Amino acid sequence: MMTTRTAVPSSVDTRHSAQEDVFALIIATTLISFSVLMLRQAGVMTGGTAGIALFIHYTFTVPFGVAFFTLNLPFYYLSFRRMGWSFTLKTFCAVGLVSFLSDQHALFIHIDQLQPFYASVLGNLILGVGFLILFRHRASLGGMNILALYLQEKYGFKAGWFQMGVDICVLLASLTFISLPTLVASVAGAVLLNFIIAQNHRSDRYSA
Repeated sequence: MMTTRTAVPSSVDTRHSAQEDVFALIIATTLISFSVLMLRQAGVMTGGTAGIALFIHYTFTVPFGVAFFTLNLPFYYLSFRRMGWSFTLKTFCAVGLVSFLSDQHALFIHIDQLQPFYASVLGNLILGVGFLILFRHRASLGGMNILALYLQEKYGFKAGWFQMGVDICVLLASLTFISLPTLVASVAGAVLLNFIIAQNHRSDRYSA
């Protein structure tokens, strides 16, 4: 039996409204910042710019939010030149919200103990959902996300696989201060995160 796919008329505007973008950024950054709380509480690493910020936090006791916001500053120029002002503005807001919220969750919730592998898996699942929401609304969390999205749009290189390569480098560097079991948990979480992105953020499958 042959099946047909109903085409979306070219006259239909599939862009998100400003209100939808605002709600999406709030939801995504709340999820992402909570996942950072879980990872940080369990002493687990992740990749990308967030992983570098965690590395600085663990090594130099710099607040994660401060490190994350500062690390992203150099990437906005590339974002503006390659991705446009709308993408850059939404990304700047997302980075600012995650930087702020990541240090605020502890005021409302206290986690006594988290098993590293559980925290890594669940934390990266939440991260993946948050990233996908941002990507669907033409935003990111700056840094390596900007490079990943740019390479995907420009050259068709899947964002998830590029991010995985960066994550491996960050995780290997973390061997200086985390145990091998925690590293294994961190790697499992990073692989899961990038698999989620690679499978669900595809320009040939999703247009909105």
